[in-house]
Amino acid sequence: MTLALAAMLAVAMVGSAARVRAASGDDMDNAVRTVTSAYALIEKNFADPVSSEKAIYQGAIPGMLHTLDPHSNFVDPADYREMQRRQRAQYFGVGMEITTDLGHVVVMRPFHGSPAWKADLRRGDIIEAVDDKDASGMDSAAVADLLRGPRGTQVKVTVKRDGAKDFISAVVTRGEIETSLVDAYWWKPGIAFLRIDSFEAQNVSHDIETAMHRLGEENVTGMILDLRGNPGGLVNEAVSVAGRFLRDGQMVVSHHGRAESEQVFRAKAVAAAQHYPIVVLVNRASASAAEIVSGALQDHDRAWIMGETTFGKGLVQAQFPLNEGAALLLTIAHYYTPSGRLIQRDYSHESFFDYYYGRRDDSQNTQDLKATDSGRKVYGGGGISPDEKYPSPHYDTFQRRLGYLAFFHFGNIFFGTEKPSLPSGWEPDENTLERFRTFLTSEKIQFTDADFDANRDWIKSQIRYELYFRAFDKNTADQAQWTDDPEVKKAIDSLPRAQSLLQQVQRVLAQRGARG
Repeated sequence: MTLALAAMLAVAMVGSAARVRAASGDDMDNAVRTVTSAYALIEKNFADPVSSEKAIYQGAIPGMLHTLDPHSNFVDPADYREMQRRQRAQYFGVGMEITTDLGHVVVMRPFHGSPAWKADLRRGDIIEAVDDKDASGMDSAAVADLLRGPRGTQVKVTVKRDGAKDFISAVVTRGEIETSLVDAYWWKPGIAFLRIDSFEAQNVSHDIETAMHRLGEENVTGMILDLRGNPGGLVNEAVSVAGRFLRDGQMVVSHHGRAESEQVFRAKAVAAAQHYPIVVLVNRASASAAEIVSGALQDHDRAWIMGETTFGKGLVQAQFPLNEGAALLLTIAHYYTPSGRLIQRDYSHESFFDYYYGRRDDSQNTQDLKATDSGRKVYGGGGISPDEKYPSPHYDTFQRRLGYLAFFHFGNIFFGTEKPSLPSGWEPDENTLERFRTFLTSEKIQFTDADFDANRDWIKSQIRYELYFRAFDKNTADQAQWTDDPEVKKAIDSLPRAQSLLQQVQRVLAQRGARG
């Protein structure tokens, strides 16, 4: 990148943000001259050669944005392309999720029915080469780029598998890959469980309609809507999801910005989704679009919210494309729930690190008192406070030491080279537990017999999840976990509270309508 291009990026950044903050021509010229002069001094005098891409992409632009708020950000061209791909939830490739483990790129999940699945590529396989190009030393993004390509083309994937003496190669024909962030199933007759991993894709609301049609929504007498750990995503998807459960035309969310006129997003109701009670599960990692959904359902008394106070991310980012395929994600407004609560948590008196990872004060802001449709008190100032608290589980030292990787690596050796297979309803027996104990010892993972015995039920649950993931698929493994989840069971018990809330607000709204 040349110095001229660096200056052009600076101009593009100021120009893109012009409708958010107007600047005089002299101020803009002075700012650009300062940036380019500083860069020229650095390029000329720094002890080592200077990477202009690093100085601009990782330094100047992010540094400027980080003086504004925790969520304005610069996205380099590669990350921006990946973000757009995730939003489309569609691409051409082999259809598997990969990650880095112990310096290797490994298969985490071949999508059910994908070309990778049909080629018998498996969870835990180490990718050694793609089209005979050595993959050692590559990161997962670079390997993913090699695996993607035009539909109908072929790619040779060479992997190392535990128990196999030689490398295994598979020639995979690339296809159209569609991903879904939604899972729905009957928890028990009449009670639907709906899980949304995030709202980052444009097909979330469509996939929910498909899933509920497949279940038969007319037979639902109660729903558990799981938004735990959902980091948010696209506001339009959140509006569609919340709106299907609300009355037609009810406000879902609004946003206000200094240079943005107020925008109000309203519900488009789905008739079959109006009458059954809902319990929404949230936790401290439920953010942004997940807070829009839970806040709207709470303000309209449409659902009973259970869990922990949510993250408190209520800043609206707009995408501003820049040169060379990069983009700014710039905060332009704040989100407000239908009652007028501000979702965003205060970040003015702490570092961005503490904002994301530090201890939080979940006390309610009594200065931001609002009311739901039926008159219940709710408070703003940061996140959505649950109607019923249910703390997330805390892992003990032994559980944190094992994490998920111990079970992941155990899964690699459990099936070995055999095609993973388990009978329906399989549960780990004593022999499986002893195999796992021996595995931990062989891996030199420190533990005591007391640690192991105190965590037997947790160990069995984690082993079952890992082996179900391999023998069946991720959704089957997830469903087995959720069926035993104590918070889900508690949510089932709280459905009568949600039903009472729904009946109460229906009476209140009917009385208001009668009074004209």
